[in-house]
Amino acid sequence: MPNDKNTPETEEILGSVQDVERAIEAILFAAGYPVKYEKLSEVIGLSQKDLRNLISHMAEGYKDRGIQLLMYPDTCQLTTKEVFAPYIREALGIKRGGNLSNSSQEVLAVVAYNQPVTRSYIDVVRGVDSSYAVTSLLDKGLIEAVGRLDAPGRPMLYGTTDKFLRVFGLESLADLPETEALGVAAAQTEGVMVEEADKDQLSIDSAEEVISDAESPAADGEEATL
Repeated sequence: MPNDKNTPETEEILGSVQDVERAIEAILFAAGYPVKYEKLSEVIGLSQKDLRNLISHMAEGYKDRGIQLLMYPDTCQLTTKEVFAPYIREALGIKRGGNLSNSSQEVLAVVAYNQPVTRSYIDVVRGVDSSYAVTSLLDKGLIEAVGRLDAPGRPMLYGTTDKFLRVFGLESLADLPETEALGVAAAQTEGVMVEEADKDQLSIDSAEEVISDAESPAADGEEATL
């Protein structure tokens, strides 16, 4: 139930658990993007633990509907179900998009399964320069800078985002498909030492829709459709 953080106005509205659920639903529907549990907790007046439990209960009620309530580590969101995407695109006149080059798919797989990683590490794993693909994924919001490695030059570390989870229909990184382990030697490449030399193995997704032909990295710019 709401606590003392609510204003007199909201206390009148949120008189029951059902009212709280309706308020959360209204906020998520109006937002159209992931909303932080912290913000919902502040607005609704529930502890984050109680809020998460309530939202988890709410999510069960959407299983047989055209929309779903997705929960991420720090946020939650109301979205349509992927199966209805063709009907939504046709009804709203939305052109199909979301093309990623093969190189971008490879970089995304490296980051997803080994994060946080530096660009130098990605380059060594793929055997080619990955700067264009990394920049493209940053622009698309699928990866983000998550800090810097405590090493000479303090290179940037990259990880995946909540948008990455949404795009691939995952609730957390734990839902990533199992992969085949590919041995990656931590050694010098063209005189550059890999900063993460202690990472002696790398898992790369073998699923065709995420990465194609991991043993033969594609050149940057080659197009592929997710």
